[in-house]
Amino acid sequence: MAGNSGPLSPRAKLAVTAGKAAAAVSRAAGRGSGSVIGGKVALKLDPDLLARLATHLDVVLVSATNGKTTTTRLIAEALRASGPVVSNALGANMPAGITSALAGGSDARYGVIEVDEKYLATVARDVAPKAIALLNLSRDQLDRAAETRMLAEKWREGLAGTKAVIIANADDPLVVWAASSSANVVWVAAGQEWKDDAWSCPSCGGVMQRPGDDWFCGECGFRRPTPSWALSGDYVLDPHGSAWPIHLQLPGRANKANATTSAAVAATFGVPPQVALERMYQVQAVAGRYDVVNFLGRDCRLLLAKNPAGWLETFSLIDGPPAPVILSVNARGADGTDTSWLWDVDYARLAGHPIMVIGDRKLDLAVRLEVAEVDFRVCETFDEAVQMAPPGKVEVIANYTAFQDIRRRVGN
Repeated sequence: MAGNSGPLSPRAKLAVTAGKAAAAVSRAAGRGSGSVIGGKVALKLDPDLLARLATHLDVVLVSATNGKTTTTRLIAEALRASGPVVSNALGANMPAGITSALAGGSDARYGVIEVDEKYLATVARDVAPKAIALLNLSRDQLDRAAETRMLAEKWREGLAGTKAVIIANADDPLVVWAASSSANVVWVAAGQEWKDDAWSCPSCGGVMQRPGDDWFCGECGFRRPTPSWALSGDYVLDPHGSAWPIHLQLPGRANKANATTSAAVAATFGVPPQVALERMYQVQAVAGRYDVVNFLGRDCRLLLAKNPAGWLETFSLIDGPPAPVILSVNARGADGTDTSWLWDVDYARLAGHPIMVIGDRKLDLAVRLEVAEVDFRVCETFDEAVQMAPPGKVEVIANYTAFQDIRRRVGN
């Protein structure tokens, strides 16, 4: 365990107090949790506050394009077997939100922190993590995020020389390239369903060869490392070859992969796989994701999909036809304003489902579905879409701000 930092300085205490006050005002005004504005105020008063708050914690950082909020939650549950945990469980994953989260964890032993991909190196420098989990990299928010190869390079440069143990997905070439600059890497075979961002070698630009689950570059020799942890069906295989059953309430192969990485992280902190996986079963939903809510007399399952890789995984979770599906897409600041990614999603996989389309960019989505030759109906509101849905549980798939809109409407 990291050494205790002792009491905060008067300046740091003032920053924490001011940040909490700003957050409280934001909540009272109905503007969300207030964690971001609270963190911004606190960091303005003490720019080094994040580092000060993390001094007494054993920290693990979690970063990826998809799955980081869920994996952060699973790791936090696993580590609670060994001591108190502070975490930014609601997904405020930039420095201000992380600072707010840590400000509430003075008695914690562990800090389990989700980090936006662009801020990973910065936050790692501030909080001196013991472990960093890297899950995947794929295209997302093309108008503001770097191209994936550039992002992998930033990770690689930022993590070079780190003392942290890197727990990295051996099946994602971009993640392997990023992690390979580090001295201590634990490789996990977590799988990679979406491969469209990993056909060129991140080391030399050559064409990647992908025989089966393996991958390598025929030009420079960059290749998949041998994993020490692996997802195998419904089991986690540990470095000793033991198979541990995965029992989750969260659906889908992607969450089994998240659990596998989480077990590897927990082991770094001394929590055995059996204990870690048993604790993960307690997680039923993550910030509204996977919740089933009753609205207008209908059961609606809420699913978040923010980018092509996320939509691909989500399509594998929903009930088959004729289960009704509501699709909602916005393009606000938090989503990225570029909707060209819609053309990278294979919406033909929804054939046979009754589909209702809503959201700020419902017409963009309607054009995409028209081209995919999928039947759909455009609706003005979520209420209308639910009322128009044929009988059965309604699968609701939405990108980030559309998902939050729906959660507020259903009181979730």
